[in-house]
Amino acid sequence: MTSEPLLRVTDVGIQFGGLKAVSNFNMEINQGELIGLIGPNGAGKTTSFNLLTGVYKPTEGDILFKGKRINGMAPYQVTRRGISRTFQNIRLFNELSVLDNVKVAYHSLAKHSVLSSMLRLPSHFSGEKEMEEKAMEFLKIFELDKYKDEDAKNLAYGKQRKLEIARALAAGPELLLLDEPAAGMNPQETKELMELIAFVRKKFNLTILLIEHDMNLVMGICERIYVLDHGVLLAEGTPEEIRNNPKVIEAYLGEEVDE
Repeated sequence: MTSEPLLRVTDVGIQFGGLKAVSNFNMEINQGELIGLIGPNGAGKTTSFNLLTGVYKPTEGDILFKGKRINGMAPYQVTRRGISRTFQNIRLFNELSVLDNVKVAYHSLAKHSVLSSMLRLPSHFSGEKEMEEKAMEFLKIFELDKYKDEDAKNLAYGKQRKLEIARALAAGPELLLLDEPAAGMNPQETKELMELIAFVRKKFNLTILLIEHDMNLVMGICERIYVLDHGVLLAEGTPEEIRNNPKVIEAYLGEEVDE
């Protein structure tokens, strides 16, 4: 780990009208860590993700990625810097094929120019071929390659989740944000997802921040956990520290975490 965190969030907040959705939020994530962000519904977790990825602009505080301020950047600029995400509600291009869904994300890294595409130059075709090969690599990792020509809308729910993660990875991130990746999954699918997250983290040398309500998943794979409650940071620590924190138990966990 380096002395400088990969991501540093300092006193970040956002206000919608008279409502403070997030206030004085602080977080540090080091290269290679797998961090959890938890809290009850309405705690500000997804709002925090939107702040980190340029969907919202903070009304206060600073967000530094690799030591550089990313406040106010558009989402595509944040993606190019090396931050990619999935969404709580799956956002795929339903009418496009599984393969094309991944290729769309890979276009942000394309080496050929718009002009070469318009003029149908050799660089356009070689670039398209490279994108397709790379996209297929991601689909194979997620065991989705046999569905490459299927419309995304025809995939089963769990496979749609995997496709969204594959698409996020195709953008080549250093930091991957997963917003409730296990939502709607059964226990077996959740177990497989845990194994998959651990695998892609190692294979792609990723740093991961995830929001999740499945506490067994969070406690099973996260090294540190941040807890939000009503937009305010309630606690931060190891899974064991969070599990035994009286404030966290009162606000959120209770009996939900299995021993």
